[in-house]
Amino acid sequence: MSANEENQKRPRRRRREYSAEFKAEAVKLVLEEGKPVPQVARDLDLTESALRLWVTQTKTDRGEGKPGALTTAEREELARLRKENRELRMEREILKNYAGKYRLSPSSMSWR
Repeated sequence: MSANEENQKRPRRRRREYSAEFKAEAVKLVLEEGKPVPQVARDLDLTESALRLWVTQTKTDRGEGKPGALTTAEREELARLRKENRELRMEREILKNYAGKYRLSPSSMSWR
């Protein structure tokens, strides 16, 4: 049996949501108390990969991460800007369709 077949038979963990406080406490156990990630993950019934991501993001937010890594605030702003960009593109398409339908030139659509 291949590794891929074994993974397909193993039930997937249901994606769970954790509070910011819970994440902070888990990260504190690793960074401040020096406990190993596998032990903390096992004790708190987490996946090691999730805990490692939280630790990495916390280090980045503290300025201890890899150069060029985005902080949580930067990630949130990027998501907000991408959403705004999508909305503006949609609005522009609507206006272009409206202008084409009524044969309006961009100069005749100026704000007064």
